[in-house]
Amino acid sequence: MLEVAEILRLHGPQYRAQFGECLLPSHRRAMQDIEQCRTAALGGQRYFCPQCQQQRYSYHSCKNRHCPKCGHEQATAWLQAQQSLLLPSHYFLVTFTLPAQLRSLARSNQRTIYNLLFRAASQALLQLAQDARFCGGLIGMVGVLHTWTRALLYHPHVHFIVTGGGLADHRWLAARKDFLVPVKALSPIFRAKFRDQLCQSDLFKQVPAQVWQQAWVVHSQPIGSGLTACKYLAPYIFRVAISNHRIVKLENGVVTFKYKDSTTRQIRLATVTAQEFIRRFLQHVLPQRFVKVRYYGLLSPADRHLLAQARQLLAAATRKLKPVELNTAPPLLTCPHCGVPLILLSPLAPRGRAP
Repeated sequence: MLEVAEILRLHGPQYRAQFGECLLPSHRRAMQDIEQCRTAALGGQRYFCPQCQQQRYSYHSCKNRHCPKCGHEQATAWLQAQQSLLLPSHYFLVTFTLPAQLRSLARSNQRTIYNLLFRAASQALLQLAQDARFCGGLIGMVGVLHTWTRALLYHPHVHFIVTGGGLADHRWLAARKDFLVPVKALSPIFRAKFRDQLCQSDLFKQVPAQVWQQAWVVHSQPIGSGLTACKYLAPYIFRVAISNHRIVKLENGVVTFKYKDSTTRQIRLATVTAQEFIRRFLQHVLPQRFVKVRYYGLLSPADRHLLAQARQLLAAATRKLKPVELNTAPPLLTCPHCGVPLILLSPLAPRGRAP
């Protein structure tokens, strides 16, 4: 199967040479990690197959959060950790999208704009949910930053998984199953909070005035139980811009990959140069140590002690959630040819460079 790592190994040197010192350290590190992932460069273990009478090698993963071959184990661990946060309530997915006119500014000032996006969106939703006409209480929210479209284009937005109700005066106030808050009212609040906070930075003067007059896109939809919500969100947290199975071919410096059209829901092919593919991929590499998963309201560290009270109030009217059934045992390493379990012989020390 063709991999992002192979494209980076073949065409990454040209990309590095083209951009030189302009290449961000986070981009340079992501390229190196993905190129070396599960190769002798990172070391590993040497095994023996008693059936085939041959030695097999298993190399370490890079654990870079942008690597297409890593992330599954992290997603499983995160999903397990959310068990203590789940409430027996229905949930909503609320998405806040940055306007197209701000994307160039965001790409050049990622840490600042992404932080503002999180802050403005969460404050707007918490404020409107407190309105007695809708929920009327303190909701719980977990948000995840997402920066790409299926075609790898730059499209920063934040997904929030939100409890279908809130806590107020020692009561649980449930929202309707199909409605949390009106997005037409939420959009201008989101825009105003983003504008007010951006005013405090030097970046405000770079924004066209018409941005503050247009409608900002906010979408809300019911997504079922808390368990369903967490399972839905886990891949967004540890998924990278493109998985290896979507890459169709690499030929003469041109990459073809498949994606699902968001309008027609049909599978389409995109063909770009290898340099353009690398550029699209790297623009979704986040700043070093940037936190892409954040908790607000009942799920914030400051208010998380209220979860027990909310759960107790909900327990009387709702059945107890079943724990997520996940296989946490390490996978048994077997021979890729005969399927017989392999015998560990010795560890392999990392090498200086990938083969």
